[in-house]
Amino acid sequence: MVNWITAFMEGGGYFSIVLLMVLEAVIPPIPSELIMPVGGLMASRGELHIVGVILAGTLGSLLGALLWYGGGLALGRERVRHFAERHGRWLTLTPSQVDGAQRWFDRHGTKAVFFGRLIPQIRVFISLPAGIARMGMQKFILWTSLGAAMWNAILAGLAFWLADEYERIHHWFNPLSTAVVVGLIAWYLYRVATFKA
Repeated sequence: MVNWITAFMEGGGYFSIVLLMVLEAVIPPIPSELIMPVGGLMASRGELHIVGVILAGTLGSLLGALLWYGGGLALGRERVRHFAERHGRWLTLTPSQVDGAQRWFDRHGTKAVFFGRLIPQIRVFISLPAGIARMGMQKFILWTSLGAAMWNAILAGLAFWLADEYERIHHWFNPLSTAVVVGLIAWYLYRVATFKA
């Protein structure tokens, strides 16, 4: 999996990082925990700049988050609940989860948007209740960007800093990352198969 991500990013540079992070934010086929470290490694080799990697990752995260935010803003709570009743199986999202996310957002507001970007399962859906609650667009962009930038800087920065160690672990890192992605897909299929609205 890492080899595929690396080849894709070598072909498209920063644009590839933006695209992968949008996909990760909307429908997470490839976790940012794989995308951003590859960018950090490429920066350590001089193929990209570490600041550019973090900015591209943050832009991709923001664009994906804005899609969820826009969905919440346009649909409102009742339509999102209705959508979750009819199609939630494919997102593994129930109406009660929509209600729970909304209550959590109502209680924590901007902190939920910022810290939600740092939590793997939460980061995909936290933008939805922000849109439903009609959180100000500028405030949403600010806190989403700050949270995403922090997370992306940690992931890319660690890979950049530990680049010399990568050569020692490369032979087992790619199979391990592939196993993680296969595990995530299996978990998703299990959730779809056992989904109860």
